[in-house]
Order: sequence, then C-alpha cells, then structure tokens
Amino acid sequence: HIIAANIDQVFLMITLNNPKTYTIFIDRFLATCEAYDIKTILLFNKIDQYKEEELTEVKYLAALYRKIGYVCLGISAKEGKNVEKVKEMMLGKTSIFSGHSGVGKSTLINAIEPSLQLKTATISEQHLQGQHTTTFAEMFDLSFDGRIIDTPGIKGFGLVDMEKDEIGDYFPEFFQLKQDCKFNNCLHIDEPQCAVKKALENDEVSWSRYKSYMQMVTGEEDTYRSDVFE
Repeated sequence: HIIAANIDQVFLMITLNNPKTYTIFIDRFLATCEAYDIKTILLFNKIDQYKEEELTEVKYLAALYRKIGYVCLGISAKEGKNVEKVKEMMLGKTSIFSGHSGVGKSTLINAIEPSLQLKTATISEQHLQGQHTTTFAEMFDLSFDGRIIDTPGIKGFGLVDMEKDEIGDYFPEFFQLKQDCKFNNCLHIDEPQCAVKKALENDEVSWSRYKSYMQMVTGEEDTYRSDVFE
C-alpha cells in the first residue's frame, strides 16, 4: 500500500519494545521506499523510557543505518526531545509518519502541531500491539510550511512488485558492491566471487541487513506479508 504518490519523505518511527520493531520490518520498509525513490528518515522514539542496554541498541542501529546513508534521530515524542529537529526536516515538504501501531506517531504529530489533537491510544497491555487510532490516511496542512499524511499502523509490510533480482538494488550498500560481483545478475546467495558475500565476511556490511535481504529473496518473509492495516 503506497498511500500517496506525492510524498517527499517518510519518517519511519521505530521502538525497541511496546511494540518491538524488528529489523526485517525496517529493511523491508526501506527497500520499498528505495524502489519508489522516497527519502526515508528513521526516528527512534521513546528514548526517555529506555534502560542503558536499550539505549546501546538504539546507538548500534542508528550507526548501522547511518553508515548506509539514512538520517537517524533519537526522539521522545512524549517529552518533546528533538521534536524541533523533526519539524525542521519537514519544512516545505509533504511527510508521512509510518511504523507499527503504538510507536507514537499520533503523539509526535500532536507535539509538532498541537492544534491537530490526533487521538492517541495507550498501548493495549493485552497484546502490546498498540490500538489503532487512525483507520485511514488523512492529509493535514501545518501551521508552518509543511504537510503531513497520517497513516494507519502497518502490521506487515510486504514487497511491492519486486523481482527477486531487483531486491538487492534497493539495499544501497549491496547495490554499490554489485559492479564488483563476477556475475552481473548475482543474487549474492551462493554465486562465486560475490562482492557482497566478501564484504559480509569482512564485516563491511551488516549481517542483520543480509539476513533481511535473504528472507525477502527466498520469500520466507511471506509470513509478515499480510499488508494488513490494523
């Protein structure tokens, strides 16, 4: 579901728990945005609630994605931390805030533009998935120069019409290495003289990214593919 064709950028909101955002979800989301040539910014929300080990994980993930070229920012929508920075990135643009239900999208949008007063729901303890507060996409003009599209929380984020041999092109760090592979149609699985596999062995590309890539290529991620709006 690509919600709108005229989006300038997507903010993907990520939380480590309540609800947990898995790297396969992040990577599939990023690959889909790359396929549509939409700029994506990663926002690690709820940093005011994390213990030291969780903050370490945020730093690790932010470093991993920054190295690939994505802008990453730790925020607390609730406490207002770095909300102004998000606002600056939104100037003159149409932005989408995406991520699982319960990651704090409405809370952040309310902090950015209090007059909107989007409904925020408390995480339902029962299944920690977050209750859906937005049931369809809406566009709002903001008091500063910017527009926002609020989308429902997305449970699974399937691949949009991607051929197996294209998926690697939407992992920027794999795409850069592709020209050094022996075969120009290399899938980076078990082909000889594969530059991606070599970079992997030398810890130059991330194993979690490669694992996501493999799940996408082999179709093992079909279990997540429901594409269901919660």
